[in-house]
Amino acid sequence: MQMKETCAVITGGASGLGEATARLFAEAGAKVTLLDRNAEQGEKVAAELGGTFVETDVTSEASVQNAMQAAVAAMGKINTAVNCAGIGTAEKTLNKNGAHSLEHYQRIININLIGTFNVARLAAVEMAKNDPTDDNQRGVIINTASVAAFDGQKGQAGYAASKGGIVATSLPMARDLAREGIRVMAIAPGIFLTPMLMGLPQEVQDQLAADVTNPRRLGDPREYASLARFICECGYLNGEVIRIDGALRMQ
Repeated sequence: MQMKETCAVITGGASGLGEATARLFAEAGAKVTLLDRNAEQGEKVAAELGGTFVETDVTSEASVQNAMQAAVAAMGKINTAVNCAGIGTAEKTLNKNGAHSLEHYQRIININLIGTFNVARLAAVEMAKNDPTDDNQRGVIINTASVAAFDGQKGQAGYAASKGGIVATSLPMARDLAREGIRVMAIAPGIFLTPMLMGLPQEVQDQLAADVTNPRRLGDPREYASLARFICECGYLNGEVIRIDGALRMQ
């Protein structure tokens, strides 16, 4: 699928990895619809790209259904979905306040894992309506996992579980959707310079970068976006998880 043929919905599109993906896709000729809870920033980015913004709660079936309808109305169809929405809040299983908050754990799972699946399944409904390409393809879904799925750190029990779920979902979802000609991939980023990390002191950023094998720096969100574009354009990639982390392996 070439970028000029791409009609993409991108969650978390108002900032970070989602914004970078939306910008790179749009620059390459794709149509984009940004889904995010941050209406002010989402509208701003969409206007700059000539795209569409829909305020969306990925955990809500009704909200995502509305977003899909708006995206189809704006772009004519959906053949690409990139799931970047998520949270990375941390809490140890047992801490000075007692046991890990169950509400907090459930919130992480609900946004990161269930929200991703919610968008993916409803995007698949729209993709299945597309005319197939010569290769019998109708769309591609790209979900965002994390190296924490494999190398989770202290305080990441909830986060690692949510991202591990995305990793585990890739192959069965790809198999589920094979008949419809819809591919499913996951990207597992390492430490990227997103707004959350930009708020950390420079010395902390430098320490995080020092742990990366090569190149010894934080990831650029446009590198994530470039990988997402490659997945769109390489039709034989399916049912797999790709780490993009500078060979980082957390101890």
